[in-house]
Amino acid sequence: MSDHIKAKKGDIAERILLPGDPLRAKYIAENYLENPVCFNEVRGMYGYTGTYKGVPVSVMGTGMGVPSIHIYARELMTEYDVKTLIRIGTGGSYDESLNVGELVISKGCCYTSSFMEYANLQGTFSAVADHGLVYKAEKLAEEMNIPARVGLTVCNDLLYFDNKPEIAKQWNKYGVIGSEQEAVALYALGSQFRTKTLMIMSIAANIFNPSQPPLSKEAREKELDNMIKLALETAITE
Repeated sequence: MSDHIKAKKGDIAERILLPGDPLRAKYIAENYLENPVCFNEVRGMYGYTGTYKGVPVSVMGTGMGVPSIHIYARELMTEYDVKTLIRIGTGGSYDESLNVGELVISKGCCYTSSFMEYANLQGTFSAVADHGLVYKAEKLAEEMNIPARVGLTVCNDLLYFDNKPEIAKQWNKYGVIGSEQEAVALYALGSQFRTKTLMIMSIAANIFNPSQPPLSKEAREKELDNMIKLALETAITE
């Protein structure tokens, strides 16, 4: 058992999906996994292992923000030998043409977070996804007819801040198409511990188009099936 995950070695599969919301993890386990078994309930952070199309797969919540996902992802990599970690969640559009409900496959993550200062690097770290997972996800999205765009994202410590549209436009000049709050920690840990990591997110709001209603709380918990299906298929495809 690790400090925050009360599972035994072997209880967690080598492939895991990481939604921020533990209720989304519960929903995925109950609706997509065969014979799911709960391996963690500590602090309400549900984790389950089952099979998807005969392949062992786990799913576990991570909470919101860099510090929270860092705890769980690091313990999964170092204490449970998880080899493939795919974050699934919601984010905001930094591109006028990217609509609510579309998916973003993050090939690389810019960041405003101070997270990487702990590493004391003599330069700036590039937080990138595993190329193989990006390629698989893009190809599978085309085959499954799921609207998805591969691009750069930005990871912010803050959700609420002033001048958000202006900041988004500036990031978009350099190819950034969406924002969220966890990917830099996941990608940095993937590089550090030589594991495969990827972040797929569903656009929950478009700040450039107020006429598009944002995803509801209920939709964020349960109605993100395209993202879930794409992540599962990517996780099990060799």
